[in-house]
Amino acid sequence: MAALSDAELSGFSRLMFEAAGITLAPSKKALVEGRLSKRLHALGLSSFTAYLQHLRQDPTERQQAIDLLTTNETYFFREPRHFAYLSERIVPQADASRPFRVWSAACSSGEEPYSIALVLAERMGQRPWEIVASDISTRVIEQARRAIYPMERAEKIPQPYLKAFCLKGTGAQEGYFTLQPAIRERVRFAVINLNAPLPDIGLFDLVVLRNVMIYFHADTKRAVCRRLLDVLRPGGHLFIGHSESLNGLDLPVRSIQPAVYQKPQ
Repeated sequence: MAALSDAELSGFSRLMFEAAGITLAPSKKALVEGRLSKRLHALGLSSFTAYLQHLRQDPTERQQAIDLLTTNETYFFREPRHFAYLSERIVPQADASRPFRVWSAACSSGEEPYSIALVLAERMGQRPWEIVASDISTRVIEQARRAIYPMERAEKIPQPYLKAFCLKGTGAQEGYFTLQPAIRERVRFAVINLNAPLPDIGLFDLVVLRNVMIYFHADTKRAVCRRLLDVLRPGGHLFIGHSESLNGLDLPVRSIQPAVYQKPQ
């Protein structure tokens, strides 16, 4: 099998940009080659050019390529200041007359929405709440729905949450844990492409899109954020990654603290 050429990398970059708004930098060449070579072998193709042609004709395989090229680094309670702000500032001020709704818009394998769910389970008491969790990758959405994680993934979960809401596996599931059904049933998963018109998912009090916009051009960032803000209630909050910023995007939000924004009332 021939190595990935610069021209072929440009082809995959165009595909990813068209499908997901993600730009593959030249520095990603080894990653692209490593992740896609197994698909060439499985399909009996001799070159990445042949695979690119195949992707244009096979939407199922195209989704698989997107799954493979989407980076999904995540863990429970990543960027803990966000969870403290949710617990201490947002929840106490939430409108008690209706369900509190959160959208985890790039949820990967589920650690982010389930972390949010643990905070809400503790802080909301008997008040209704729900989480919509989405990703462009069908593979990680299926992992998130299963909600079964190796025990080492629990190390960032605060002990009170572990004891109150998590279940340790036994027998065939020894070495793994999951979350109580009462937690899991509050989280609804969907495959959503943020670079396309959004499905009817309702309005939210909090939208979380963290560590995704680093892959977007400014125009793509602006378009994605405007879609998110369209479904954010007035006074609602937007969380982004701590390495990201909305500066210069001319969006109708105000900065509250690093990586926390609020839509005006």
